[in-house]
Amino acid sequence: MKFSAKPSSIMKFAIVLFAGVMAFGAAGAQQISIGMINTQRIRAGAPQMKAADARLKQEFDKRIADLQDMEGRINAMQTKYDKDAPTMTEADRARSTRDLSELAKDYQRRKRELQEDFNQRRNEEEESALKGILKVVQQVAEENKIDVVFQEGSAAYVNPRIDITDKVLKALNK
Repeated sequence: MKFSAKPSSIMKFAIVLFAGVMAFGAAGAQQISIGMINTQRIRAGAPQMKAADARLKQEFDKRIADLQDMEGRINAMQTKYDKDAPTMTEADRARSTRDLSELAKDYQRRKRELQEDFNQRRNEEEESALKGILKVVQQVAEENKIDVVFQEGSAAYVNPRIDITDKVLKALNK
């Protein structure tokens, strides 16, 4: 999971903003203040993201355990079939093969549904958490009179002096 709010649109905004600042800066000789956040550290340290992960775990643990049990039943059925197949009648082999096939199809369907549901819920939880995190980033920027905050990863070099990640994490943990 990567913390990102459409880097392409952020980069476009940053370029337009930079060009605008350069144009006005030359005329008014006004300084701008720039900050940067390390999104991986924000993701790892934000209580909002940890709470979202905990909610997802609680919501999906039972379904994951059920799938693991089902996989165990499939493996046990396959092992029993492999052992007993030589001594089974043709009708018993056909029935066992059909039962095993149906259970495997059901397993694959449930696994796919679980993955789709999990992805959807993870996206919802992340979106909600990111809204709160972005509000805190804005608050920290305003408190520190920072004009532009970049996400690490879109710059070739970042001076640690402009890194406000620790300030954002401190504010998130309040």
